[in-house]
Amino acid sequence: MTRVLFAGRTDHAPDWCARLRAERPDIILTDDVAGTDPASVDILVYAPNGPISDLSPYAGAAAIQCVWAGVETLLDNPTLPEGPTLLRMVEPGLTIGMTDYVVGNVMRIHLGMDGHKAKQAQKIWTDDNPPLSCDRHIGIVGLGALGRDAAEKLAALRFQVSGWSRSTKAIDGVRCLHGVDGFDALLAEADIVVLLAPLTPDTEDLMDAAAIAKMKRGAHIINAARGQLIVDEALLAALDSGQVGGATLDVFRTEPLPSDHPYWEHPSVTITPHIASITRRDTAVKVILEQIGRYERGEAFEHVVDRKSGY
Repeated sequence: MTRVLFAGRTDHAPDWCARLRAERPDIILTDDVAGTDPASVDILVYAPNGPISDLSPYAGAAAIQCVWAGVETLLDNPTLPEGPTLLRMVEPGLTIGMTDYVVGNVMRIHLGMDGHKAKQAQKIWTDDNPPLSCDRHIGIVGLGALGRDAAEKLAALRFQVSGWSRSTKAIDGVRCLHGVDGFDALLAEADIVVLLAPLTPDTEDLMDAAAIAKMKRGAHIINAARGQLIVDEALLAALDSGQVGGATLDVFRTEPLPSDHPYWEHPSVTITPHIASITRRDTAVKVILEQIGRYERGEAFEHVVDRKSGY
């Protein structure tokens, strides 16, 4: 019988476990980390902000299923054993939530709603109309599960969409780019650049001063990935110079964002408090149960983390 240890946030554990038990009452499931022999665990359901910091005792587990979409914190844990297969959380609720955030903010920027709100405060009436969506170019940096869905939905809304990824991808209605030349081409063309890439050694500081200088002047940035993808000083300088027309930022190097950070008061920055999307328990439980089923049937896991590439 499969033995599963839930080691996510302790205040969330009862609900997670209740949902899992309702679907699979036959598995041995517990959230009692202190009272569970690590050697007895087949699958560890894990969140970095949960009760386990030392992962080395779980070297014999078949898999560690992260409940977060990003796995950089898991991979950076010095106690992470080599044995278990690492699994990313890819689930419909998280994907839909991220696409809602991206599409909503793209439309906000596309329609110039921030400018209209500012004019409203001054009682200014103007007749400036936005371009059509088919005349606006959107660049998606990162074409994993989240980036792919956002790109498809924006293309369906008639935007010109380009996407960039580390390896070659093919998505109907989306111009797919890769490599250094592809990244530079996306930056040069996009009116709005959306960052949805995972945080890896290759993507850290991806948007530095050199990259930002390659952007179309006045373009906007939306970052819903990780704060470390952007060099803050470079972005602030580009906002001040007009090289970047605006930034919508949901993620930051330090969270919560310190009260003295320049982003808070910058007139061209819109801040959201890391709410672009979260793992939704009702849909994520089904993903975890599918992984358990694959383990029991001797099938390959889905959404396996490549430790070398970092996602």
